[in-house]
Amino acid sequence: MLKIWSMKKNEETAAKKKPKVSAAQIRLQKDLTELEEFKTMTTEFPDPADLLHFNLIITPDEGFYKGGKFLFSFVITSNYPHEPPKVKCTQKIYHPNVDTEGNVCLNILREDWKPVLNLNAVLVGLQFLFLEPNAEDPLNKEAAEELRRDRDVFAKNAALSMRGGTIRGQTYERVLPS
Repeated sequence: MLKIWSMKKNEETAAKKKPKVSAAQIRLQKDLTELEEFKTMTTEFPDPADLLHFNLIITPDEGFYKGGKFLFSFVITSNYPHEPPKVKCTQKIYHPNVDTEGNVCLNILREDWKPVLNLNAVLVGLQFLFLEPNAEDPLNKEAAEELRRDRDVFAKNAALSMRGGTIRGQTYERVLPS
């Protein structure tokens, strides 16, 4: 009887040491296994033990931003999937839907988020912003106005910014390979 009692006590001790997995982590693991493979996107986990913080690299192969390499950080809160991921661009880029602080204007990261959406929807949305920037819902109003007014000038400024150039006194980070 003593042996059974000590075995039960050892099991309880082991169970207490095991970290609890949150609902957000379970859903995130599911989302990560269902991610579609895109040749223009790569995920990186700086700390493989921490799935709630990761990076996404987008390398568009067409559009205004073709050839650039754009890094986004993702933070998944404990309220996921009831709350969208927090997404920031880590570089200063010239884009109507990304401000110079790295905030991203994507409707499913704000008012249109629903728990049925997943990470794949966010990745596709970000990819689409590089293929077709949305001048109708901008964070960078000057870039949006330029895109609406003159796509050729916008294209030249996007290319200049990707080379690390300066536009209207704002210097952007080089995102093109050397």
